[in-house]
Amino acid sequence: MWGGRFEAGPSAIMREINASIPFDKALWRQDIAASKAHVTMLGAQQIVSDADMQAILDGLDAVAAEYEADGVPEDWDLEDIHMTTESRLSELIGAAAGRLHTARSRNDQVATDFRLWVRDALEQADAGLEALQKALVSRAGEHAGSIMPGFTHLQTAQPVTLGHHLMAYYEMIARDRSRFADARARLNKCPLGSAALAGTGFPIDREMTAQALGFDAPTDNSLDAVSDRDFALDYLMAAAQCSLHLSRLAEEFIIWASQPFGFVRMPDTLSTGSSIMPQKKNPDAAELVRGHAGRIAGCLSALMMTMKGLPLAYSKDMQDDKPPVFEAAGLLALSIAAMTGMIADSTFRTDRMREAAELGYATATDLADWLVTQADIPFREAHHITGAAVKLAETRGCALDALPLADLQAIDARIDDRVYAALSVEASVAARCSHGGTAPDEVRKRVVQARQLLGME
Repeated sequence: MWGGRFEAGPSAIMREINASIPFDKALWRQDIAASKAHVTMLGAQQIVSDADMQAILDGLDAVAAEYEADGVPEDWDLEDIHMTTESRLSELIGAAAGRLHTARSRNDQVATDFRLWVRDALEQADAGLEALQKALVSRAGEHAGSIMPGFTHLQTAQPVTLGHHLMAYYEMIARDRSRFADARARLNKCPLGSAALAGTGFPIDREMTAQALGFDAPTDNSLDAVSDRDFALDYLMAAAQCSLHLSRLAEEFIIWASQPFGFVRMPDTLSTGSSIMPQKKNPDAAELVRGHAGRIAGCLSALMMTMKGLPLAYSKDMQDDKPPVFEAAGLLALSIAAMTGMIADSTFRTDRMREAAELGYATATDLADWLVTQADIPFREAHHITGAAVKLAETRGCALDALPLADLQAIDARIDDRVYAALSVEASVAARCSHGGTAPDEVRKRVVQARQLLGME
């Protein structure tokens, strides 16, 4: 490739450090598609003859069939997927293959291929997250009225429903999908035709290649087009945020599956055993999802550091742009699939959840609210009265609703027997009927809306 300029070939070290074919072979489908779009345009613009165009198109189809059947060969002397494909094309069709690279550079070629790959990854992530949302919504509908403890600081706070808890993750995933959609919209301009950095003097039709590859338009600045990797960073930022949400959900399941909680039985298909302790059922899939979040965040950091000081236009540092994106995409896909299966196939122990909701004085806020609404006591005073009642219940070792009325009235005479209707966990969740609250009717309403948005009706 460099024979006209260099007298000697690269050293073994240079050959090894320079080769990207071990990882960029993953771009072969995108490289074939972009090459076919490019040569079709060259033919339409009469930059290459119809005969050469057709020979190149047929040859590219033959190369693609070989890759599909046998994989992409790794010849480090050919460096990358672009030269690997062009070399094989030359072997198949002869000199006409040399016309394929007219009016393009590997700089705009790889920028185009990589955008196409990331666009596919964005669409795959969205499809996976839609399936996860559907699993969350289905289980939330089943458990709109299933009572469990809600936590702050991992301490029992107030009763909520399992459906409400699951729908919280539905909302997180909805935001993740919006971030992936935004990233796709910003990505969808085509760099092909920018050549090395300055454009080309050939009479190319960039609108034609952009349309053929499903882009909205060609990029508007050739310098920016070949040096931009914002689209990859956008993907990694969205992936990292999504992985944090998946990690939080995984952590919930890890905690809930532990014996002190016993809120959930994990599916056997997503659990493992111990080599020494026969009784163990370990939530390894959830733990790996939690671990993957750190690796995905690391991929984002790696590419950010690669790009942070690069001048325009292309620099060889940018060859290292693809491994972190490929790694993150693989990890994210596994994490989404694992959590979707976990949500769909786990068995929720609603009896244990309800028992736990009755511990820890979870209805204390309801007592304070009752004092405000029924006894016309300012909230801060009601808070103080309720604290005294909780302290008494702790001393007696009983729940708030087990305290005799006389004891409650000894704390404050304005309390009457109507208070007991507010102190059950059922009454507590039913009372939280504000928009977005945990009341079962509110949860069911949100589930119906979500099912409609997801096309589940």
